[in-house]
Amino acid sequence: MHADYFKHFLDNTVNLSKFKLELLDERVNTIYGVLKGDDNLGPLIKKKIPQGSWPQKTIISPQNGKAFDADFMLQMVEDPDWAFDLRRYSDAIYNVLHNTSPYKDMPHGRKCRCVYITYANSMHVDIVPFVVRADGTQWIINRDKNVWERTDTDGFTNWMRTKDAIAGRNLRKVIRIMKFLRDHKNSFTGTKSILLTTLLGEQVEDWRKTVDAGYYADLPTALLHIVSDLDTWLQARSTKPVVMDPSGSGTSFDHRWTQETYAYFRDRIHVHAAEIQAAYYETDPDESVKKWQGLFGDGFAAPTSSASSGKYSTVGTGAGTAGAATVNLSGRAG
Repeated sequence: MHADYFKHFLDNTVNLSKFKLELLDERVNTIYGVLKGDDNLGPLIKKKIPQGSWPQKTIISPQNGKAFDADFMLQMVEDPDWAFDLRRYSDAIYNVLHNTSPYKDMPHGRKCRCVYITYANSMHVDIVPFVVRADGTQWIINRDKNVWERTDTDGFTNWMRTKDAIAGRNLRKVIRIMKFLRDHKNSFTGTKSILLTTLLGEQVEDWRKTVDAGYYADLPTALLHIVSDLDTWLQARSTKPVVMDPSGSGTSFDHRWTQETYAYFRDRIHVHAAEIQAAYYETDPDESVKKWQGLFGDGFAAPTSSASSGKYSTVGTGAGTAGAATVNLSGRAG
């Protein structure tokens, strides 16, 4: 099943290094300390929460010479005086960074829902202000439209944890591999990570294991089935579907792509699903490796030693990921 190849590929080509994860954790803590320590802004800040691919453990090593992205949410006190100009939340964060070394000398700015800081050839950190109202609902700010948007900072991560457990702890690995195809092979460019993650995760269903107990038994098998199921779902939809936040916040991700972007993504997933099937079902082990390498590149190779590279540490993200079980599937070299 080439399980050792897949592990080597993840550890040495796809996953973000332990060093970079530790550096991210350190820099986010420093940024938070600066914001919290400001006399004016500090009293308005309650806490920070890692967001996106970082806590979901789907963050990957960036393309050569490019920075990787990481987000954290900044919970703030809701200020009724800012109700008619919600931009003041991000402005307050921006102003502190804009006047504080070393951030004032680094690329930084404001986007629709965040304030960002870019570290040279290293990382790009987005700071997303949000508030929790008395009823427990969570809201971020759309700066461009000057409106509140519902969010659920824990809901998406909990959804991911549930889906990953159903998939034998292989979903996160599948997502990282597919993000690698997008970023390093320039495939389905323009599809945001939140869309890719949601669409892949929505294909994972517990009922599939009642039909085939080994449906997600190991990484190559999970990759085959999740991508094939996504392809089937996409091929039934020529028009861009509405993709909702699976946390149940009621927010749509529709604004994150266009019909043109969707059509390209749909076509590329169709191609990749066929490539994965060809490599997986190839009965000659050497030919199977060649087909996997045609998809993933030379990084898909046999491990050179038993020593772990230490990549994809769980620094700042909670418990580690348990190893997946493997099964012997007769006649399959995938």
